[in-house]
Amino acid sequence: MSKQLYLSSSPHIHSGDSTSKVMRAVLYSLLPACAVAVYFFGPAALTVLLIATLGCLATEVVCQRLMGQPVTIADGSAAITGVLLALNLPPSSPWWLTLLGAVIAIAIGKQVYGGLGSNPFNPALVARVVLLISFPVQMTTWSSPTPFGSGLDLVTTATPLGEWKNAVMLTGQMPPELQSGMADYFLGNMAGCIGEVSALALLLGAGYLFYKRILTWHIPATFVGTVVLFSSVFWLVNPDKYPNPLFHLLTGGLVLGAFYMATDMVTTPVSTKGMLFFGVGCGVLTVLIRLFGGYPEGVSFAILLMNAATPLIDRYSRPKTFGTSRQGVRS
Repeated sequence: MSKQLYLSSSPHIHSGDSTSKVMRAVLYSLLPACAVAVYFFGPAALTVLLIATLGCLATEVVCQRLMGQPVTIADGSAAITGVLLALNLPPSSPWWLTLLGAVIAIAIGKQVYGGLGSNPFNPALVARVVLLISFPVQMTTWSSPTPFGSGLDLVTTATPLGEWKNAVMLTGQMPPELQSGMADYFLGNMAGCIGEVSALALLLGAGYLFYKRILTWHIPATFVGTVVLFSSVFWLVNPDKYPNPLFHLLTGGLVLGAFYMATDMVTTPVSTKGMLFFGVGCGVLTVLIRLFGGYPEGVSFAILLMNAATPLIDRYSRPKTFGTSRQGVRS
């Protein structure tokens, strides 16, 4: 026999899904966010998207060739990493910074652990945080949106979260006008990373993933819900200093993180209870970092910290085996 016959315990039903099928669906779901990014930031955003995606694909090929492994770029996972990395970068990112991020994401964030399925941290977020710490100037130089056809050039400005953080540090109060632009924040007409500016586009894509049954509600709902509830406490105590929950929801990378980064199948808990705990932890850490940390944004750090806690969460949220007690003794 040329092929071995493998036997395993039940169940034996196959869902019909494959890695490439899931990755294609995720890529399709990100198209609205990519389109909005190109609309508001023009060729600069398109350049970042192309360099990050091609850089991740090339790095995956080189790493797998060097390790003598089959090349698996056709499964789409490296392309997903590239697109997500691009969506987490400013539109003004220089080409070398984007390419360096792609190399870090695939080589350090994924292949060094053994490739897809073995990485403990989200590769795109690993690259984003390494770039943010190593090149803070380039990673915090934001551009104002210039809608397609306006004829305007990109102009350096601050993100809403950055404006709030600076105002609180200087005056102890939040400028009221920052909380009056919710419609622009929802549509994407604000400064920020190219993929996090439009909550509408991201929610449309997430809706497609829910329809395809690739996403479940557990992590996104608990992540966003915790941020809303936890930030409401501070806002109710001092609304002049702390932003309202809607501001937290629509600005920064919360929607992108909750629906696309925190739901990575490889780096998050497998049980329902574990996913709920993971989402709550991401929400609490995000609010704490935003309100009391040095950076105005905290989504990336929160998800990576909870990625590190995933093995522990899996251990203590493991469902009890049928027919045994909680201690694993057969009853």
